[in-house]
Amino acid sequence: MMIQVTPGACSGCRLCRQVCVIEKHAETNPRRSRLRIVARFPAPGTYQPVVCDQCGDCAATCPTDAIVKDERGVYSVEDELCTQCGLCVDACKLGVMMQFDGGVAEKCDFCWKCTEVCNTGALVRVA
Repeated sequence: MMIQVTPGACSGCRLCRQVCVIEKHAETNPRRSRLRIVARFPAPGTYQPVVCDQCGDCAATCPTDAIVKDERGVYSVEDELCTQCGLCVDACKLGVMMQFDGGVAEKCDFCWKCTEVCNTGALVRVA
């Protein structure tokens, strides 16, 4: 299971980030979103969504094995095992493993909310 990013399709509306943070944190601070939007300006003037690609680098670097692959093939953080060391955040080449206020590490858990609100097809659910 993955989220496919369609190059050039993102309008930069950031609705995906907003729905993510509402779903996961019940707040409206887009900095707490589990995906990023990279603006590429001035040329060619595009936006690029960045989501977890399930590479497993975060899991490989976790000293407590707090990041595990579930039955869907999705890596997730076991909160009770996370020591908030931040090594997984440093290991994420895409910058989508998050840690806020020194808390437990967070990453996309493929709830699909972002794909449901994306009107341009920039984010597409792939089974």
